[in-house]
Amino acid sequence: MINIGIDIMGGDLAPQTTVLGAILARKILPSDVNFVLFGDENSIKEICKKEQFNASAFKIVHTSEVIEMGDNPAKAFTQKQNSSIAAGFHLLSKGQIDGFASAGNTGAMLVGAMYTVKSIEGVIRPAISTIIPLASGKVKILLDVGINPDCKPEILCQWGILGSIYAESVHGIKNPSVGLLNIGSEEEKGNILAKSTFPLMKESKQFNFFGNMEGNDLFDESKADIIICDGFVGNVLLKTAEAFYELIKHRGKSDEYFDKFNFEMYGGTPILGVNKPVIIGHGISNDIAIKNMILTTKNVIEADLCGKIKQALTI
Repeated sequence: MINIGIDIMGGDLAPQTTVLGAILARKILPSDVNFVLFGDENSIKEICKKEQFNASAFKIVHTSEVIEMGDNPAKAFTQKQNSSIAAGFHLLSKGQIDGFASAGNTGAMLVGAMYTVKSIEGVIRPAISTIIPLASGKVKILLDVGINPDCKPEILCQWGILGSIYAESVHGIKNPSVGLLNIGSEEEKGNILAKSTFPLMKESKQFNFFGNMEGNDLFDESKADIIICDGFVGNVLLKTAEAFYELIKHRGKSDEYFDKFNFEMYGGTPILGVNKPVIIGHGISNDIAIKNMILTTKNVIEADLCGKIKQALTI
């Protein structure tokens, strides 16, 4: 039995799209997967009624407060204890749900994770990743993409471990290789951070180090499966990819491969390095993205991603 918690009030289009996404996911997933919805009970039931869907398929935890997208994360999480995000983390920390997903305030989700379920012992800094689709249908993993704009070499090196476990456990990439994003392939290239990180990665026995990777290697299937960089660079790459997708879409172009850059297909990404599955979705998620965020949460729970990271760091 799996219990998935979903923040119904999180996201620019909540609660309408979050409830619709939960309905879509409920229709797909088996009955041994329970949905626990955190949010305004009346709104949830009204939307279900309009969709002619039986709200009793969900367990609803009523909350009266909302952490808005523009709220200060730490202050809002502390002061709004009856918010959907705070209530979700409370049950997650108590073990009453197995994973918690939200497309709401990313900062509040990070604060909630660090305040309640906390980092896995030995993790220097948790990270979040994104998917890089390849023309063959396979994917690469890029991390970090935003929560750690400033990093030390040992942090980037450890992310090689976290990324490898995630790639293999959730995405089925066997013996994934890890590349360090740089401005050249040579060992001596790069800024101080890259030059200091390279020897640590090269000497590590806990992942398969590929070497340096340049920006034009990102979509090359012969290069590394996982690309490591600080959150500043990773976020710029992520937003650039999203911008190109929107540009192509607005120009009326249709291409099966470029459609894979639509964030709706992936829904959300786990915070790598915390003790329980916490999934963060895009703030502008529609119902399809919410559905896929929930499916991702199930996959992360079933893969025991957090347990495998704990095990790797105790070796």
